Amino acid sequence: MKKTKTFLFALTVLLCLSAPYFAMAQLQSPAPSPAAFVSQNVGFTKISIDYSSPAVKGRQIFGEIEKYGVTWRAGANATTTIEFSTGVSVGGKNLRAGKYSIFITPMASGEWTIHLNGKANSVFTYMKDGKIDEEAMAKDDAVAIKVTPVMAADSHERLTYSISAENNKVAKVSMAWDKVRLSFMVDTQVDQKMEGFKGAF
Repeated sequence: MKKTKTFLFALTVLLCLSAPYFAMAQLQSPAPSPAAFVSQNVGFTKISIDYSSPAVKGRQIFGEIEKYGVTWRAGANATTTIEFSTGVSVGGKNLRAGKYSIFITPMASGEWTIHLNGKANSVFTYMKDGKIDEEAMAKDDAVAIKVTPVMAADSHERLTYSISAENNKVAKVSMAWDKVRLSFMVDTQVDQKMEGFKGAF
């Protein structure tokens, strides 16, 4: 009986001492491009963006890591998506409620293109012979918005998306990474929805 108690005591001590090592073995390193999420209610619409946030880490991002003229997934890891809880208007086009993937085509000069993919596909869906088939990708654009990048003096280390409510009718969706800032507007069509509501009575 005494031997059994001694054995159980020793086993308990051993397990207690080993627990931190088991925990350390199961602990994974932090993701280099951690998952991020931003959401904002504007008018009657909830706008949400899911993305992964890569870091600059001293690299030249646009023109080197992300080549000019080549469409990029606008984030890292999984597909970057934007979701609207109601119908909205972007770039003069009416978009249904739902989820869209965001792609960006950077350019060495002039305007860049922000694509909202109507099928919420990954940019790699359009990979053919090791290159993005830009023509096939463009066919699935719900809207393609031409925007002029704003070059900042300071580098923004991690890719970040933000949504501002502006006048609570129109949202400003912005991306900042390295020294580049891009924005586009989302009209949540508050007035049209109010008219539709009134017309129902």
